[in-house]
Amino acid sequence: MRVTGIIGFPVAHSSSPAIHHAAFAALGLDWIYLTLAVPPGDGATAIKLLRLLDVAGANVTMPHKQTVIEHLDGLAPDARAVGAVNTIARERERFVGHNTDGPGFLRSLAEQRVVPTRAVVLGGGGAARGVAVALAGSGVEVRICARRREQAAEITALADGIYLGDWDDPGEADLFVQATSAREGLPLDRLALGPGVVAVDLIYPLPETAFLLAARRAGAEAQDGLGMLVHQAALSFELWTGLDAPIEEMRRAAELARASR
Repeated sequence: MRVTGIIGFPVAHSSSPAIHHAAFAALGLDWIYLTLAVPPGDGATAIKLLRLLDVAGANVTMPHKQTVIEHLDGLAPDARAVGAVNTIARERERFVGHNTDGPGFLRSLAEQRVVPTRAVVLGGGGAARGVAVALAGSGVEVRICARRREQAAEITALADGIYLGDWDDPGEADLFVQATSAREGLPLDRLALGPGVVAVDLIYPLPETAFLLAARRAGAEAQDGLGMLVHQAALSFELWTGLDAPIEEMRRAAELARASR
């Protein structure tokens, strides 16, 4: 039996175990996926725990996406570019950090045939970093807007094509991405939402967020983060196993996990 899992805090709400167990079952793999609650500031302890468990790989969620970096044996180019890790893959005895958030987000857009030219990303954390860098790398002009302006400024330095935006005046775009963990306090009345605009909230549990409700009322196409969740998980699965991920089985598991909340 091979062991994988997720480290974060809190983490009991995560849909990742259901998604990955569905993938393991679909391909007949004798693998398990654990949830490991690791409090903030315990990144070193988390990596020690993963080594003791002899894991094949793990996912990383808040608040450890950046703090685990110094405790890993190496970084893949995607994680180095973003400065955040959401997946750890084992390469023999080495733990290497990857970031599948951005590529997973791009896959979810492509699946929905969304081809943006200008994007506003709300947030300054690991998910915002991954999405902003991936969008800029695909040729999209990105404005990053965060409550903490210094966080947004850091992200502009990660790649060409990312510009500093204003939290209180995000401006116009054909894609708005809500990449914070907040459900309140967003500048909803100052977002240029309307027909022809796609609004994606990376939060995926039900009920719908205020951001998505505002987008629908304005006539924008509103999407939650389920697509990104599935595709970033699929990329993690492929890194760990070397096999093509069973996307549809993983999607069904994600939808069932969300509906059961």
